[in-house]
Amino acid sequence: MLDNEAFTFKDVAQGGDEWFNLRLGKATSSKFGAFMANYGAAFGPPAHKYALQLALERITGKRSEFSFSNTHTDRGTLQEPEARELYEEKYFVTVDNGGFFDCGEYSGSPDGLINEDGVIEIKSVIAETHFKTLKRGSFDPVYKWQIAGHLDTTGRDWVDFVSYCSDFPEDRKLIVHRITKEDFKEELEMLRSRRDDFLVLVKSTQEVIRNGSV
Repeated sequence: MLDNEAFTFKDVAQGGDEWFNLRLGKATSSKFGAFMANYGAAFGPPAHKYALQLALERITGKRSEFSFSNTHTDRGTLQEPEARELYEEKYFVTVDNGGFFDCGEYSGSPDGLINEDGVIEIKSVIAETHFKTLKRGSFDPVYKWQIAGHLDTTGRDWVDFVSYCSDFPEDRKLIVHRITKEDFKEELEMLRSRRDDFLVLVKSTQEVIRNGSV
């Protein structure tokens, strides 16, 4: 069950003003891949760009230009309810609001919560991406660190990664792969260590913005 008590859960609707305000200046699980890239070496451009976004949000108290939606996120917003309903019907469960898990300088915001120990992450994707996941027989590795982030920030036991494509036949529209804490023991250790270093980078970026070169 839950093994992370270092969070405050906010039962807020995702995508609303309150949700966006809660995220300001906090590293979120959906973006953990930015600093996990190039693991074992110096932070690359994605990590520095993300650190700049968070530093600006902390200083100004408003969303930066980096955080606005695009076509892919818009598709997810439109199709996620369909995928959620199909998942509930298939597994005879109720998907509760994912809300916002506030862990201080970082956070998690899964697409839904299942009972007391599960999390769901839904990706509404184009046919080509869905087909690759079908052939792979596993979750899309692009989302590896988001999945690890959900396990870490929520303290829950498992994540169901859901790929959804409305273009596919009815029995292939939904692909589900479950990842557990046991599966991701090594990844969770890597994430926690690297995240600590990234948060230091965010603070040093704040200092440069405030004081100039250091």
